[in-house]
Amino acid sequence: MRMIRPVPPCLLLPALLLAGCTSLPPAPCRSGERAVVVETLYFGTATPDGRVSAADWQDFLAREVTPRFPQGLTVSEASGQWRGAGGRIVQEATHVLTLVTTDADEAALPAIITAYRTRFRQEAVLRVHHAACLAG
Repeated sequence: MRMIRPVPPCLLLPALLLAGCTSLPPAPCRSGERAVVVETLYFGTATPDGRVSAADWQDFLAREVTPRFPQGLTVSEASGQWRGAGGRIVQEATHVLTLVTTDADEAALPAIITAYRTRFRQEAVLRVHHAACLAG
């Protein structure tokens, strides 16, 4: 009888971590739907000297986002918290930008993120994306 040796724990953890980096292929869309990408960006409003004003946010949307995504976008207001690079918990008001786009449009997102981080001296902008099907 052949003995099966268990996988050493030191090899199991990296395998599990790498498995989390893979993604399942998107489910095929139904008839009449088309494949899209939903991008959600989280823009914190706390700055080293205060916060991003409503006027500054509207100006940022007009200059950086709308020209790249003239077909439309959704903005929601939220409250969030995250751990900064120094380990401190930061709580702040947040603008949540949702874009329904195609893979080809994704190239514009790093430029938007960089522009916001530079203009408002932000440590990070959170980006979440997932595949979806668009009907209508």
